[in-house]
Parts: sequence; C-alpha cells; structure tokens
Amino acid sequence: MTDAREYHERTKHTPRQFREMDFELDFDNQPRPSKVYADLPRQSLGAVVDPPPTPTLAAVASATADPAGRSDTAMGGDDLTTVCHYANGVTKTLERGGQEVAFRAASCTGKLYHVDCYAVCGDLGGVDAGVYQYDPESDAFHVLREGDYRGVLAAAAGGQAGVAEAPVTVVATSTWWRNAWKYRDRTYRHAFWDSGSVIANLLAVAHAGGRRAEVVAGFADRPVVDLLGLDPEDEGTLALVPVGAGDPVPDAPTVDRIDPAVVLDSDPVDYPLVHEAWAESTLADGDAARAWRRRFPDDASAGLGTHAPGDGDRVDLDPVDAETASARPVGNTIRRRGSSREYSHDAISDRLFATVLDRALAGVPTDCFDGGDGVLDHYCLVHGVDDIPSGAYQYHPDEGCLERLGDTDRETAGDLAAGQAVVGDAAVNVYTMADVDALVDRFGNRGYRLAQLQAGVELGRLYLASYAHRRLGGRGFTFFDDLVTDHLSPRAANQTPMTLFAFGQPA
Repeated sequence: MTDAREYHERTKHTPRQFREMDFELDFDNQPRPSKVYADLPRQSLGAVVDPPPTPTLAAVASATADPAGRSDTAMGGDDLTTVCHYANGVTKTLERGGQEVAFRAASCTGKLYHVDCYAVCGDLGGVDAGVYQYDPESDAFHVLREGDYRGVLAAAAGGQAGVAEAPVTVVATSTWWRNAWKYRDRTYRHAFWDSGSVIANLLAVAHAGGRRAEVVAGFADRPVVDLLGLDPEDEGTLALVPVGAGDPVPDAPTVDRIDPAVVLDSDPVDYPLVHEAWAESTLADGDAARAWRRRFPDDASAGLGTHAPGDGDRVDLDPVDAETASARPVGNTIRRRGSSREYSHDAISDRLFATVLDRALAGVPTDCFDGGDGVLDHYCLVHGVDDIPSGAYQYHPDEGCLERLGDTDRETAGDLAAGQAVVGDAAVNVYTMADVDALVDRFGNRGYRLAQLQAGVELGRLYLASYAHRRLGGRGFTFFDDLVTDHLSPRAANQTPMTLFAFGQPA
C-alpha cells in the first residue's frame, strides 16, 4: 500500500460487499474490552468528582484551546482521575438480556472499547510524576514509569507549545484487535472515530473546568510508542491531548526499554492492512512533526477541497443564545448519553436543530489550525425539522446557514446508511466529508489521520450536544461511502464521508 487513499478505497462499504459477505463473528474468541497487565502495579491517583457545572453546550463549543474563563489552577489527582473517567471510564451498568453490561463515557463502534488513555504528567497535587495507564473499570492507574517524562512528548511533538507547557498530556491509543475482531480492516477508521469521541469528552470536561486543552495530531509516533511500552503491531498511538498550562516541561530524559506483559483472553487475528495504514502515516521525529504543521495554511479553505457557499437556496439558522440554552452540565450529559436505536417521526424544532449544529460543529482545537478551522465539510439530510423543508443541505458554520443541494427522503437515507432504515427515521443525518486526495497530496498520510480524527471529535460533540437536550437522542452509524458521495453531488463529488450521526426524538 502506498498511501491512505488506497486504504480508504479498499475499506469502503458497498451494497455488493454486504450481499456477498460471509464473515461470522467468533464469540468464543471475543477480546475483553479493556487492557489487563500481568504484573504492573496499579494505584488510585484520586477520586472521581463531579466536573464543574458548566453547561455542556458551552463546553463543547470551544473552537480554541483556551476556553472562556480560562483558569490555570493547579491540577491534582482528583482532576486527572475525573478527566479520564468522564472521557473513557465506566459511567453506568445496565441489564441487557439477563446480563450486566458496562457502558463507557464515550461511544465506541460495536461497544468494543478498544481506545485506551495514558497520562504522562509531572508532579501533581498528591500524584508523583510518572507515566500511567488509566483502567476504565476501576478508575485506578497502572504505573508504567516513575519520573517526569513530559519532555519526551514535547520533543516528539517538535516543541508544540501546548505539550511543552502542560502539567499532563493524555495519549490516546487503539488496540487494533479489540475492534478488528468485528470490523477487520475498517478498524483503522474506527480508531480515530472512537478516540475522537473519547477526546470530545476529555476536551469538554477540561474546558468546563477552565483548563486549556487541544488535540495534537503532529508528533513522532515511535518515541511515544517506546515511552508507553507498546508493540505498534498490536496497539498504535493516535493523538496527544495536553491539559492545563503554565508548567514548562523539563528536557527529555533517557527512555529505557520496557515491555510490560499483557494478559490476553483471546487469540488475536492479524489484519496487516490496519497496522500498515498506521505505519505509513507516522512521522519520524520532532523536526518532521514541526515541518508537517508548517504545511497548514492560514486560510483553512485554501486547497483542501472544502466548499464555500454556492448559489443554492439558503436557510438561515437561529440557534438559542447562551442565556436560554439548555443548562445541563457536562457530567450529567455524559452520564445520560446513550445510543438511540429507534426514532419517532415527530419533527424537532428548527432552533433545537440549529443549536446542536452551532455548538457541536463550531471547530475543533488542534495544533494544525488556529481557531479550530479544519479539513471537513458538513452535510445534512433533513427529514423532520420545523420550518425547514426536507432535503439535502450543506451546513456552513461560519455563515450559520444551510444551503440546499437537492431532494432526499427517509427511505434513501436508510439506503445510504448501509440499509439501516432507522437512520431515515431520525430527524436529521449529519455527514462529515473530506477530500482525501487533496489532503494526502498536501499533508501526506497524516492528513488522512487528521480528517478522521477531527470527524471523530465532532461525532463525540454531536453526541454531547444532542444529549444535553432532554428531548433528543442520537447515534453514529456506518454507510455506503460512494453512494453518499453520489447523493450529495455535484457539490461533494470530490469528497468522501468520514462519519455519520443521526439525531432526533427517540421513539
């Protein structure tokens, strides 16, 4: 495989593929949804406490690393534990089919929970500097290394300011087999969708507390892999999320090799295409990471294959203001979040619809774009929104409007979503789309990672913005890639879908 374009093409879903598929899940070989070390010490670093009562809709709307009302108060063990818990911990246990099922803070394809969070920190209040792996089931941390290794991340990121000043940086990874058991080669896509949803929660909790936080996509992978003691054939690094500011990191220490034993309860099946796609997107060192970031233009629309408003009919949107928006706080929303599997055909209000889009798609704070500008366009199939005719639209966040592209209907929406009729039952379907050719041409295979990661964070924010409202529910779905492009053409003829989120009134 030469680049991400080939990977994307080879992992597209098609109706013919679905008709001819003969793959069956081997439930006797299903992997556990968490990482278990054979002999690493594990300790509590603090208690899980309620995040600050900042409204969810305010917390998810931050397009920059610095939230409104930023506060550089010192982080302690409770803060670190709480951030990790609400990003990736077990938030509720429900009975399904006579068995107790644990649900995590963030959604995950197939509920297979293949994303892990590692914390690399200096001395925090009551916590010694170290490298820790967060255990979602106990809210404790495995101790991988003792000492301050934040400089390793700062060097890998080419001195990126957020990482170089953060008291703690969270590293998101994916254990490929835990998702590939069901989704096989498509797992590389899911790694960024699912880690993006985890990161959306992490950003929301950090920003709710007034802490600086952003997504760093540009970093050398191998130093981070070595720091965490990973085998990238099994588990790959996806993103860095520095949390907090004002605590300059020391120079990078020597990193001795570690190889902690992991307990397996299944026999992993190798899907080489997944690891190959990841390996082809890696950056060699901090200089390469810094050079990669310099490729990004000041004008985010320049040459990235995104589309400014055209000559289609416009529908101006009117989201509610901060004073009258839902005040449901972040912690409450994350605990409430579900995955709606049935929708009524009742229409939702146009202001509710506008508010979800306005807050969730305001822009993701990354190291690549100042102010959250990104590499994606957003399209909506509207089926049930007051005063907005059914149809296919492009959403233009900067203008706060929809631009009509053509007709659609509920049956077509279900067909596009890999034949899942429930998607057509929802009031709205939101597709994020990217020009993969343009991104790979300009930014290499890492540009594809960025597109999928940004789409994943926006997917997570759509979950939060929907579940911040008592009357709404939503869920991410898969799709037939080329059929979606065809349906949204000619506007989206150069683009391919990254993610799909459907929301509306649950049945």
